[in-house]
Amino acid sequence: MPMLDKPASLQDQRPAYRCAPELLLRAQEVRIAFFDVDGVLTDGGLLFSEAGETLKRFNTLDGHGLKLLQRAGITPAVITGRDSAPLRVRLKALGVEHAVFGTEDKQPAAEQILARLGLGWSQAAAMGDDWPDLPVMRRSALACAPVNAHVEVRHAAHMVTQARGGEGAARELCDLLLAATGRYAALLAPYLA
Repeated sequence: MPMLDKPASLQDQRPAYRCAPELLLRAQEVRIAFFDVDGVLTDGGLLFSEAGETLKRFNTLDGHGLKLLQRAGITPAVITGRDSAPLRVRLKALGVEHAVFGTEDKQPAAEQILARLGLGWSQAAAMGDDWPDLPVMRRSALACAPVNAHVEVRHAAHMVTQARGGEGAARELCDLLLAATGRYAALLAPYLA
């Protein structure tokens, strides 16, 4: 009969999350995180209904991460080259208030959001997967890419996730940012009680 690992005792409920100290240092001042959609919050595949509507598949790990960022005082923002009703519905459900749709020129969109919030590039993180994301990533204090991002984007990233885009990659960035704020353990604690 196989042996099962015993669950951690209730007294030993420290977070299991660990990350590189240099990433924590780089992320400490971050107050806004820019996310691309296709290839980051989704797997990058495009499904079309019979009526021609674009359908997208979102990962709940990523969605919960975006909500946790807001609870920790970090603003999630979305800048995407596409626009669709399902995307707008998902972002509204997650409480994402800052989003720019249908633009390939992402740097000016990011600058407008930063100005509106009174923030600078030194307070920004960015996650992208393809060339249009590079201008925002290269200016941000912390740049992140999913493991399946284009090679140029992975090369520009300070952090490359273990998960693929649309499969929890955005959550990895969220977890890093939560740890950098010192709020990760406190936000996790109610779930361990």
